[in-house]
Amino acid sequence: MLFTVVRAAGAPPSPLIPGIPDLIWSTFCFLIILFFFWKKVLPTVQKNLDARADLIEGGIKKAENAQAEAAAALEKYNEQLAEARAEAAKIRDQARQDGTKILNELKEQASAEAARITINAQATIEAERQSALVSLRSEVGSLAIDLASGVIGQSLADDKNAANLVDQFLADLENSEKTAKPESVN
Repeated sequence: MLFTVVRAAGAPPSPLIPGIPDLIWSTFCFLIILFFFWKKVLPTVQKNLDARADLIEGGIKKAENAQAEAAAALEKYNEQLAEARAEAAKIRDQARQDGTKILNELKEQASAEAARITINAQATIEAERQSALVSLRSEVGSLAIDLASGVIGQSLADDKNAANLVDQFLADLENSEKTAKPESVN
């Protein structure tokens, strides 16, 4: 039918061209196998392919979700890092201000302490000066009396005369010092 080939009489059949009964049986077997594959194998393969596609799509969605979560976590981390840096800068500034404040307080305390020590030292010096003046007056007085006794030739054992003489001598001495100081300063 399909393959009608003219054969010469008495010629052997060609091995390349099958016979009609072979073609019918081959077509029948092919249709049975095709039906079996169409109904049994193809749905199973399609089902497996769909499951695999769903699995891949689910994996992609999970990966996208994980990537979005990672991006959100990274953004949150960067925000926290920025906040931490800002807080650290604030703490450093506060520490600098506190350090400056403490330094100024210590300087004020040191100045006050130095002023107190200076005042105490001046008071001590003034007290020792007064003490030295009193001591010097008594020694100068006794030396003056001894000297005056030697010069005058009489004893100045009388306290009243000696005291008057010493007071007069010291007053003259102070007057001579006062008049000498302004000249030396100018």
